Amino acid sequence: METHLLEFPVDRMAKVLEFSRSGFYKRKNRKPGIRDKEDEMYLGLIRSIHQEFRRPGVLKTWEEMRLRMYRIGKDRVHKIMKNNGIHGKIRRKSRVQTTDSSHKFPVSPDLLKRNFKPEKRNEIWVSDITYIRTASRFLYLCIVMDLYSRKIVGWSMKDSLETGICISALRMAVRGRSPDKGLIFHSDRGVQYASREFRKELRTYGMLQSMSRKGNCWDNAVAESFFSILKNEMEFNVFLNSGEARKYIFDFIEAFYNRKRTHSFLGYRSPDQFEKITVA
Repeated sequence: METHLLEFPVDRMAKVLEFSRSGFYKRKNRKPGIRDKEDEMYLGLIRSIHQEFRRPGVLKTWEEMRLRMYRIGKDRVHKIMKNNGIHGKIRRKSRVQTTDSSHKFPVSPDLLKRNFKPEKRNEIWVSDITYIRTASRFLYLCIVMDLYSRKIVGWSMKDSLETGICISALRMAVRGRSPDKGLIFHSDRGVQYASREFRKELRTYGMLQSMSRKGNCWDNAVAESFFSILKNEMEFNVFLNSGEARKYIFDFIEAFYNRKRTHSFLGYRSPDQFEKITVA
């Protein structure tokens, strides 16, 4: 707050930051002690993490500090962030429908059965589609994730929701992973996944198709959670054009999510780090 005293009234900043006016002046007039000096050091680290990891919240920031061997409590991290106006990005609700399950194509059984912890890679892949907003139109992003490491092994962006977007993402995953036959490919009941073209593609690679049960979004929760991470950590609500959007998605998936972003499920490792230490 002190750095903005010339720009905004104390009362206004205190209200926005949920910090008492009297507490601000008490802290301002008190001589800094050892704990204050530690907090200044932690503040610099928190700001660095906030920039590097695209505005994470308290929990993610605290986890990253612990990984860097800093012995600090979660409540203290929360207090430092709150006192300095550092907030995680607010999650936005999606409003564009990308799943059309009102079709006449056959529906595959649920082979996944919420088994979100396969024993090896290339055993279960999950897939989903979301939208990316640009100034002139929507783009659509289809991803294929290996459940073992939560790694995005295939993805495709197009300006249409036709089946080709899923086939392109699947082919990318196959080129990069060369899975054995018998892999379970799980998705929702969308027309893109139920189409004859996509089923034929799966048979070509000897994959077993699995679909979520009707009206049960939790059956494909892990794939959907990736989009929640993406939308929450995206720097822009709307991209200027498709080129800017494609570059951002490439950087997010290939340079950040797969290589750097840690997951508690993976023992606070990134998907690439997890696979390096667990795959022979």
